[in-house]
Amino acid sequence: MKGVAFFSGGKDGLYAVHLAERNGIEVPYLLALKTTIGLSPHWENFSALKTLADAMGKELLTFDMSRGSEALAEFIASLEVDYLIAGDVLLEDHLRWIERLAEEAGVKPLEPLWGRNTKELAEEILNAGFEYAIIAVNREKLGKEWLGYTFRSVADLELFLERNPGVDPVGEFAEFHTVVLASPLFEGRFALEILSTEESERYHWVRFELRNEKR
Repeated sequence: MKGVAFFSGGKDGLYAVHLAERNGIEVPYLLALKTTIGLSPHWENFSALKTLADAMGKELLTFDMSRGSEALAEFIASLEVDYLIAGDVLLEDHLRWIERLAEEAGVKPLEPLWGRNTKELAEEILNAGFEYAIIAVNREKLGKEWLGYTFRSVADLELFLERNPGVDPVGEFAEFHTVVLASPLFEGRFALEILSTEESERYHWVRFELRNEKR
């Protein structure tokens, strides 16, 4: 069984891939979307997505959403996979979109994180060996001093939540976005090298590179 996974370089999507592979599903393709609903800090750091995909030995595919969901379903169908994998947790509208997209593409939707308690999920991701850093913060919900903050342990998570009690532990409501620096999906570890801090209508975000680091 094979799958294609939506991919932004963030923790939720990659943890979904990790769980899928643990359940015997091969995931040869990672799919990054160029959105039409404003600036994406992930897409703006596309070279980092390529770095992560290469580290995992997976093929990075892209799709421009200006072509529409119907064309996206046709593209997914052309990959001849069995599953469409995503890392949604609580957002019903996005889950329904994934389900419709999968049906149109003739594949099964797989949302292994769906419905989880987000505090427990964040702890589970960290305990599984994932490390990740914040690359964007919602200007209305988090200060830009949290850009670059790195979660390496549950202690880092606890400190973050203590300082930001109103923020979801996995940033499910777009309070923040992340990039994975270490995981069971690839060997070694990356360091986040911030090149500049930027501002958009919605986010404070960073341009960055991922630099190989020895464990």
